[in-house]
Amino acid sequence: MHVTIPEALAGERVDRAVALLTGLTRADVAAMVEEGRVCIDGRPVRARSRRVATGESLEVDVPVHTRALPVPDSAVPFAIVHADDDVVVVDKPAGVVVHPGAGVHASTLVHGLLAQFPDLGEHEWPDTDRPGIVHRLDKDTSGLLLVARKPSSYAMLRAQLDARTIGRVYLALAVGQFEHDAGTIDAPVGRSTRGRTRMAVAAGGREARTHYSVVERFAGATLVECTLETGRTHQIRVHLAAIGHPVAGDARYRGPKLAGLRRPFLHAHKLAFDHPAGGDRRHFTSLLPDDLVAATTAVRAEH
Repeated sequence: MHVTIPEALAGERVDRAVALLTGLTRADVAAMVEEGRVCIDGRPVRARSRRVATGESLEVDVPVHTRALPVPDSAVPFAIVHADDDVVVVDKPAGVVVHPGAGVHASTLVHGLLAQFPDLGEHEWPDTDRPGIVHRLDKDTSGLLLVARKPSSYAMLRAQLDARTIGRVYLALAVGQFEHDAGTIDAPVGRSTRGRTRMAVAAGGREARTHYSVVERFAGATLVECTLETGRTHQIRVHLAAIGHPVAGDARYRGPKLAGLRRPFLHAHKLAFDHPAGGDRRHFTSLLPDDLVAATTAVRAEH
C-alpha cells in the first residue's frame, strides 16, 4: 500500500497511522516495523513512535490474508447512488448485512459489491471480508454507506473518518417528547454486561458523542436528526435509549414496537466527505424508505 500522508494524520505516531489506514492492529504494525515493511519517503521506519507529517510518502508492505474474497453475488439488493474510479456510495436496504462475519457467510453487501464492481477483487486488502468498506451500518439500518474502490482511496477516507470529517447524519424516530429542540449526548459506549452483542453507556467505554435536532414532534414520539461525531457500535441506539428516548422498534434497547414496522426506525440519511482524488466536498442524501415513510405517516395520524 502506498499513500501520501493526509493533513488529518499529521503528528500521529506511525504505528497508529498505519493501523488506521489499513485496519491492522497496533501489534501487527509493530511487527511490520521490526521487519522493515513500513517505509517513509523510501526509507524503512526504525521506531514505531516516529511522528508522520503531511505530504510524506508512506509505503506499507501489507500482509494479505490467504482467505479468498467472498464469492460475488449479483442477487444482493442495494442501490448505487454514486460511483467513480475512487469511491462508491450505496443505499443499503434494511436486512442486508454489510460484510461476512459472526456466522454470516453469504448474501452480504460485500458479495453484491464484488459482483457489481469486480475491480474491488483485483486489489490487496488487509481484510478480505471487508474490501473497501470505509464504515458500517447495522443489518437493520438502511441508508448511505461509503466504499473505496482501491486501497489508496480507502486510506484517505479512513483518515477522514479518524479525523471526524466524514459527515454522517441519521433520521430516527425516538419514543417520547424531547425537552429541547437540539442537544448533544456525550457518554462513553462499551460492551454491555448483559450480552456480547449489546452495547451500553459505560464508564470504561470509548468516547462517544451524538448531536441531535428535532425534525418533527408527534403525540408519543419525536423524529430526530442525529449527527455522529464518533462512530461507535450501536451509538445512536444506545445514546437515545440512555436519555429515555429509545428508537421505535428497537427491542434490543427497550424501544417499543410500532405497528407495521419490523425493525428499528433508523436511517442513514446524509453523507459528506472530501473526495480522495480531487479533495472537493461531496454531499449525498437518501430519503426515507417506504417502511419508514409508512411508519411516520401512521404516527403523524395519531397526533
